[in-house]
Amino acid sequence: MQRYSDLYTYTIAAVWYLNSHECGRENTKSLVYKKIFLTLHCFNKDYIMKKTILLGILLMMLCFAGTIQAKQKANCYLMIYFADEDHGIHMAVSKDGYTFTALNDNKPVISGDSVAEQRGVRDPFILRGPDGMYYAAATDLHIFAQKAGIRATQWERDQKEFGWGNNKNLVLLKSRDLIHWKHALVRVQTMKGFENIGAAWAPQLYWDESKKAMMVYFTIRRGNGACKLYYAYADKKFENFTDKPKLLFDKTVGDSTALDGDIVKGNDGKYYLHYAEYDEGFSGIKLAVADHLTGPYKYQPELIDVEPKACEAPTVWKRYGTDTFVLTYDCFGIFPPNFGFLETKDFKTYTDIGHFNDEGGKMKTTNFSRPKHGSFTPITEKEVDYLLKYWNK
Repeated sequence: MQRYSDLYTYTIAAVWYLNSHECGRENTKSLVYKKIFLTLHCFNKDYIMKKTILLGILLMMLCFAGTIQAKQKANCYLMIYFADEDHGIHMAVSKDGYTFTALNDNKPVISGDSVAEQRGVRDPFILRGPDGMYYAAATDLHIFAQKAGIRATQWERDQKEFGWGNNKNLVLLKSRDLIHWKHALVRVQTMKGFENIGAAWAPQLYWDESKKAMMVYFTIRRGNGACKLYYAYADKKFENFTDKPKLLFDKTVGDSTALDGDIVKGNDGKYYLHYAEYDEGFSGIKLAVADHLTGPYKYQPELIDVEPKACEAPTVWKRYGTDTFVLTYDCFGIFPPNFGFLETKDFKTYTDIGHFNDEGGKMKTTNFSRPKHGSFTPITEKEVDYLLKYWNK
């Protein structure tokens, strides 16, 4: 009788877990199913045969739970960004992809001094992995550390040799619920052949299905030279690289800088790399295209953005249930700084939909302004409600 009770209790617990805020992800459900059937295996065949009614109820409950989860579509949006004022990671949510509300009253949800060696982070990026976990990455850099009394010098190392904003590390973060995070530092400067880097900036992530691994691509500046884009693969724990970085893209006009890369797979199956090109004081968004994730990427000379002033940090996200992509970038050359937005379906023609809170514009914020270097990932409406409830308590 005790075994009957144990099985019943486990079944109820499993179905509750499937409907918790962490679920709605196929791989998570699969893990629970495996645990249930392992439990069933512990009972002898004669016992299971005598309890066919219970087994039938179990299967019905699992099917019902699966139906509920299938309805939890990731049709809402999470935006993460940072602020110059605090060098922490901020989050905002939206149920329609047009109006965004900051969590925690626009205070950091992850403080930079809790995860970074320089006690500040910039350039955060986030995506949901195929295992249902959330993966994020950021630059370990605090550009106002001297002013904040964190260090005695303006930069971590000599500016003449290593350049503006020099740093050594990237930050990798991982979470199941977007609230509790594990983090690790990737010390790029300690890797063979990269000892003299002046910067490791703006890491972004892409799940490489062919390798079943998370690709991390980011900007490297050697010494005080031009910035180029590199990539490496994260280990299974998402704590370090499995090998040293490889060159992803460096062909621009002359030796001008290419940084802040963002890769998205288009509706045509090609890979589109938007990036910021710096050359003699100019900064704008350009595009390179490849047939494969790691290239080779073909340089295109056309300027993509429509801004009169400098911009950087392009990131592309897709509107749920459509074939429309949104290119977002950081307009740091205007005051106050803002995000610019373009929509496209083919990465050949782009439609300007303005900035956050433009008069008569589509894109709005409800409780924040001046976001810096953001990225977007789809989440469920249930997750939006949970995050709002958690941070507004």
